[in-house]
Amino acid sequence: MAEFRKRLLRLIGVTAALTLLMAPTSALAQAERSTTPLTVPALANWTAEPGSYTYSGSTRLVAGSAAERRVADTLAGDLKAAGHGSVPVVRGGARNGDIVIDVRPTRSSLGAEGYELRAGTRLSVTGATETGAFHGTRTVLQLLAQEDRIPAGRTVDVPRYKERGVGVCACYIHITLPWLENLVREMAYNKLNQLLVELKVKSDAHPEANTWGYYTKDEIRRLVALGDKYHVEIIPEINSPGHMDPWIENRPDLQLTDSDGNKQPARLDVTQQAAFDHYTGLMDEYAQVFTAKSWHMGADEYMLGSDYSKYPQMLRYAQDKYGANATPQDAYIDFINRVHAYAASKGKRLRIWNDGLTGANTVPVAAGTTVEHWLNVTTKPSQLLARGYPLMNAAYSLYLVRGGFHSNTRSLYDQSWDPRSFEGEKVTSGKGITGAKISLWPDNGRGETENEVAVELWPALRHIAQATWGDPHPDATYDDFTARGTAVAHAPGWRDLTRLPVADGTYTFRTAGRSFDAQVTRTADGYASIRNADGCLEMRGGKLTLNAPLQPGLAASRQPCDATSTVQRWQLVRASGGYRLVHAITQMALSVSDDGRLAQYPPDQRPPAVWHLTAH
Repeated sequence: MAEFRKRLLRLIGVTAALTLLMAPTSALAQAERSTTPLTVPALANWTAEPGSYTYSGSTRLVAGSAAERRVADTLAGDLKAAGHGSVPVVRGGARNGDIVIDVRPTRSSLGAEGYELRAGTRLSVTGATETGAFHGTRTVLQLLAQEDRIPAGRTVDVPRYKERGVGVCACYIHITLPWLENLVREMAYNKLNQLLVELKVKSDAHPEANTWGYYTKDEIRRLVALGDKYHVEIIPEINSPGHMDPWIENRPDLQLTDSDGNKQPARLDVTQQAAFDHYTGLMDEYAQVFTAKSWHMGADEYMLGSDYSKYPQMLRYAQDKYGANATPQDAYIDFINRVHAYAASKGKRLRIWNDGLTGANTVPVAAGTTVEHWLNVTTKPSQLLARGYPLMNAAYSLYLVRGGFHSNTRSLYDQSWDPRSFEGEKVTSGKGITGAKISLWPDNGRGETENEVAVELWPALRHIAQATWGDPHPDATYDDFTARGTAVAHAPGWRDLTRLPVADGTYTFRTAGRSFDAQVTRTADGYASIRNADGCLEMRGGKLTLNAPLQPGLAASRQPCDATSTVQRWQLVRASGGYRLVHAITQMALSVSDDGRLAQYPPDQRPPAVWHLTAH
């Protein structure tokens, strides 16, 4: 693939080369030197010099300090994964053809994440910090993805915003670990540094909350370790006090009760000390696996579809604590501030969404709380900035919703969108704005598969990387900008999750106690339909969550085949001696139940069946 990309890039350059064929040699040399290498994000500057750097089989990575060697070791692994061979990491003096990793704290002008890259007879990457040097190696990888020869020159590349991110709600619909690992690698490759994950970690303290789809603590440790290696901070979120149903649907004692006596499974009763203790206990459990210095508590849509007047206990609580002029919203803000204080006591900074800040409260949100602005409400971004709150742009226009709204990346690029452009207001200065992120939500859990989401994600990811690192409009057209993504391709180690491990055809599927014949056909998004004379294998019925059949123990059935139906799509996952059949939406594997049915179960509740396939 690397060689194919190189040939493609050479073909793209043919027209420009023909234009220069009749020019004097000096003009050719000048044109060569003036060309800024293609990267994502685009290099802010490039000072061309005569000559070039050439990567070869004798290239070494030169690194001395512990920090430099960590960067070099990661780069060596990525070079190998990208097909560039095994490169030794050595100490001592550099020779021609080497890549030198240099961490110099005295280079304070590079900041916490900037770097300098120099290409000549050797290649050098310098950062004031380990993270800065690491970012420089991502540029090296992108350049080598196009050609083993890099034109001589120098760049100093420093990000405009300190938070450059992606948010993923794996809060109801389970997202596979390989998919998330692909995302971390791709983020780092494009110099994004923050991944927010709203998800459920399987709880030891609260087993009543362990409804699918959770992640085990070992799975999260693996993801966090990858993030640490690639300098992507992985920030956890448990949304509260609204959207708490994944945690309290089986805890009616903690649910907010309306004036008619109806329990609200998605709303935590913030007037109860027990509710606060429950939530902070979950924070403590997450701290066992997440190492981030931030905690996101959500705090959005608490009164979605209702209003405070249905809950008179909120007003009573607020007035008892803050006086007769307090409002029901003060009880909500009080909960945020208590969580803020608890997070701070554990060395963590609090983050919330903005939509609950309607101005109806008399108690202010605690200073230092980062507000992530996604919705146009009464309290505007400029007001939050004036009050000193760190503000992140998480605009609705940057959303990708399964089966719903998709960010129009082309339009955003054409508008030169940057993090100052919030929903409802564009501010004049970037001061106080921490950065921006795109957000992925599963509102219709069966609306699209993971692979379909990925197709929409990669262009949006590269755009947000560009808009938060440097000039939001480095190329004349959006097509020119997307050509950058084509040039640098995917990150080393990125896995193609659309590949089927078996060819289309008819097979006998056999496991202990069950067998059936079926035709396997690849779907357009890289899954498989499993069909026979009775129809296509499908998951349907049972308890639906966000329109997805997430009930463990639900039996698969045969239904009329529908090429558009995502609940008829399956993954064939290699296992010892055969394959597991994993549903593309629910991410549960088929097993043979005690009564002989083919039913889906989370992998830690019942061992997945291993299917042996025999081709016909």
